[in-house]
Amino acid sequence: MNIPSPSSPSSSAPASSSWFSGIVRGKSMSSKSAPSSVSVAFDSSSSSGPVIKKNHFRGVLFRYGPKSIQVAFKTGDYKQQVVFIGGLTDGFMATEYLEPLAIALDHEKWSLVQILLSSSYTAYGTSSLEQDAMELDQLISYLINKENSDGVVLLGHSTGCQDIVHYMRTNAACSRAVRSAILQAPISDREYRATLPETATMIDLASKMIGEGKGSDLMPREANPDAPITAYRFHSLCAYMGDDDMFSSDLSEDQLKMRLGHMSKTPCQVIYSMGDEYVPDYVDKKALVERLCRALGGAEKAEIEYGNHSLSNRVEEAVQTIIDFIKREIPKGWDDPWN
Repeated sequence: MNIPSPSSPSSSAPASSSWFSGIVRGKSMSSKSAPSSVSVAFDSSSSSGPVIKKNHFRGVLFRYGPKSIQVAFKTGDYKQQVVFIGGLTDGFMATEYLEPLAIALDHEKWSLVQILLSSSYTAYGTSSLEQDAMELDQLISYLINKENSDGVVLLGHSTGCQDIVHYMRTNAACSRAVRSAILQAPISDREYRATLPETATMIDLASKMIGEGKGSDLMPREANPDAPITAYRFHSLCAYMGDDDMFSSDLSEDQLKMRLGHMSKTPCQVIYSMGDEYVPDYVDKKALVERLCRALGGAEKAEIEYGNHSLSNRVEEAVQTIIDFIKREIPKGWDDPWN
């Protein structure tokens, strides 16, 4: 990415205020810690669209919070945004469908926003869904106050689906700006981890550490070789009814409804990969996705035949599915809910 010239287009908000702005005016950051943005420009001979060529996005990189990791990247300059939330180890450009999705959204006058959280990349093991939800709220607050947003669609991939479900449960002020939610690959980390030989022993250890008040201490390296992980986060991901355990096939109807039922207030789509390599073979995927959609209050179901976890082998179908849902489910001319 190149630093823009002074003549690069800016993303300054229009003079008129979005009705969402009133939600969070009282929570504005002080000037000392206010987020800043940097426009990212490329060769003027390139296409003016959001994607110049493979793995080259055009857009705005901005800070939405005071931490150095709290940055997001936005393609397109529109008042409605799709916010992509990746899964464990993800960051920017996490899935192959993001490039064509950015282009398709641009045609529909939507921006795509990719967020970095404190849990992004290898930091997930020392974070939590609660922390992710707080930072997601900060991002939406930024979009409302700085970009004059007319509302967002949340698009979660893998554990990003848990983030969405948890965030909407908080009923934070800015969650009123969420117009719909898309859960792509909402799978059970617990059921996948149960296929690994070391998991059962490590769950016992994590439970013991939590019982001793050491939930924030790190587990042994063999518990999670890819990244440091606390006893709390390991238990959350791997234990029955841990905080991250939302989409497991062995949860009862009541348990699923308890975890997911609040989403019934939000238009929701479940995109399930029928060839997901992280779902154990014993799981009846068709039956599970039906149960998840019911627990979510009647969410729309989209089964992608032979699709893998990130849909890298079904990119075109993934994008079309997302765009069709957004065009169909987003109401035109939203009313101010405070009136």
